[in-house]
Amino acid sequence: MVFIDLTGQEREVEAPIGLSVLEIAHRNDVNLEGACEGSLACSTCHVIIEPEDFDRLRDPTEDEEDMLDLAFGLTRTSRLGCQIIMNEELDGLRVRLPAGSHNMS
Repeated sequence: MVFIDLTGQEREVEAPIGLSVLEIAHRNDVNLEGACEGSLACSTCHVIIEPEDFDRLRDPTEDEEDMLDLAFGLTRTSRLGCQIIMNEELDGLRVRLPAGSHNMS
């Protein structure tokens, strides 16, 4: 998968099947907070999915949508990194890191 930082620089990393985007970010020292450690209690792992990849994702749960409402810089293709679990269909997924986050916890 590919992480895109605020400057537009891309960083391709290994994305093992079964790990979340948040876990992959942490394994690769990508600056994605995840204050609640993936328990769906904050929006600090907010990422912006590249439009061409967005339809490959499963629909967000109602709980994820509720947390996304608190995310800084919300877009149409915003998701929480802790809720995107890598599988073969997501090979090559490209996600942008937002300009900031709100830690409400």
